[in-house]
Amino acid sequence: MKGAEIITEYLVREGVPYLVGTCGHGDLGLLDALYDRRGEIRTLSVHHESAAGFIADVYYRIRHRPLATFTSVGPGSANLPVALGSAFMDSSAFLAITGNVPTTQFNRSPFQETGRHFQADAPGVFRPYVKRSFQATRADQLPLMLRQAFATMLGGRPGPVHLDVPLDVFVETSEEPVPDPVLWRQGISRRSAAAAEDIARVLELLRGAERPVIVAGNGVQNAEAAEELAAFAATARIPVATSPLGKILGRLPAALNLGATGRNGTYQANRATRNADVILALGTRFDDRSTSSWLPGYTYRIPPTRLIQIDADPAELGHNYPATLGIAANPKDVLVQLRDSLGTVSDTHRWLDAIAAWTREWEQHVAPNRASDAAPLRPERVLAELRGALPQDGILLSDVGSHHNWIVQEWQPGGPGTLLQCWGFASMCFGMAGVLGARLAAPETPAVAVVGDGCFLMLPSVVATAVEYGLPAVWLVWNNGGYVSIRDQQRGYFGAGRELATSFRYDAGGGPYSADHAAMARSMGAEGLRVETPSDLAPALKTALNSGRPTVIDVLVEPEAVQPSSATWQLPPLQHPEPSFGWPDI
Repeated sequence: MKGAEIITEYLVREGVPYLVGTCGHGDLGLLDALYDRRGEIRTLSVHHESAAGFIADVYYRIRHRPLATFTSVGPGSANLPVALGSAFMDSSAFLAITGNVPTTQFNRSPFQETGRHFQADAPGVFRPYVKRSFQATRADQLPLMLRQAFATMLGGRPGPVHLDVPLDVFVETSEEPVPDPVLWRQGISRRSAAAAEDIARVLELLRGAERPVIVAGNGVQNAEAAEELAAFAATARIPVATSPLGKILGRLPAALNLGATGRNGTYQANRATRNADVILALGTRFDDRSTSSWLPGYTYRIPPTRLIQIDADPAELGHNYPATLGIAANPKDVLVQLRDSLGTVSDTHRWLDAIAAWTREWEQHVAPNRASDAAPLRPERVLAELRGALPQDGILLSDVGSHHNWIVQEWQPGGPGTLLQCWGFASMCFGMAGVLGARLAAPETPAVAVVGDGCFLMLPSVVATAVEYGLPAVWLVWNNGGYVSIRDQQRGYFGAGRELATSFRYDAGGGPYSADHAAMARSMGAEGLRVETPSDLAPALKTALNSGRPTVIDVLVEPEAVQPSSATWQLPPLQHPEPSFGWPDI
């Protein structure tokens, strides 16, 4: 078999349904092999390589099955790391196949070779953003590399893997047999439970707590453990806060669901976690935005709060906070063990009553703007209308920008896989392109991407891709006239009026500039709608969701809206802002 035929055959055996990418001379051989297998694996062509990566990333987050991407040599593949970084830092997985120059031309500086420091050095470009990078210089290396690539990608903490293939390796032949994934991986158990004595110690700490809190992260979603978490929390009567990326708890009783922690989290979540005496953390890495940059007393006080940390990745245990007890294990398995061994539970009714009072205070503060009739629209009104229009199981994708901050604070997801964000790497255009991955992964489920006007202008070509493949994605463009999250930081850190390169303006007159995003959509064959008043939004959303066609809704959003904060975030050495609500604790 030719090298490209080996790759295609292995992808078919793994059950990969789509290969997504952009053509180039470096991957011609791969495309030729895929031509012969069109009925078994579908090839999708996009107009920018990063879009392929975001589509594959989102597909995995919903289905927990990897796709593969294809890109060509040099700049084509150099466009992919922005999407790889998104998947890598948020523990999502796909196989990135890159074409390269022929091995016979290594070190001769052929067209598009990255070879100034090391020949055909695509692995050097990709290495920081993948779990492992392979480069095949002979076709007979491919079977082993493919088998190891999938095992690495899906084992332990998921993450993307890179396979670099020079042009000649795609077309040269090998007698090496293609491995059977069932033979190699079906017998490997993915369970990873805790020792009995560790479970006993966890329960001892929780039973002795007066103010326990569970903090759930994205590791709970990756472990498919939302039901186990809800069941344990309800039985033990322990409230649950989440990391922003871990917001999946649509089925948790409202009295126990505190929302997200950190600078864009809720008052009740931050006040509960900073006043807890014991925290059970599941699959969260305690990054800066979810912890108020580790500043003591804003989101956490660890110590004196005692931390029980459960994570599938041992490297995360005690990484940012000292753990009273750290256990390297699968959160799903540990939650089952805890539920089965629970027995008596502590009396948490006073603690839950206090949290309920904080929740009421917060709701009284933020709820009025959800019904605001102001135009341009208040962010809270936009999200309230969207929540009312999107079914509970509908998928919301948030791109990066000020709208993301509002979504973390306001959005109530319907359950696992219904709120998708790019958190660790914060790659703009994750939602812009990723919504196509959502429609591929869950074709019967409505999917809406909330994207900034800045993001839409970065990658509008995905609308054309949606039209080409008949994917009825919906984009809500949060049109507030610039990179407003950064503009607000300029104002906050350096003073009012000290703004540069963050608002969209005409150079000559200095007036505000806005593209007509709806007209751009129509020019590519999609539907395009514009919303300027709150009363127009619900009908526009209904039209878009019922149309069965790709649709862009351009919504004018108030650019001066200030988000309430119950925590903070620091950019050292700049002074962090104090929370604007409920601070300091009384």
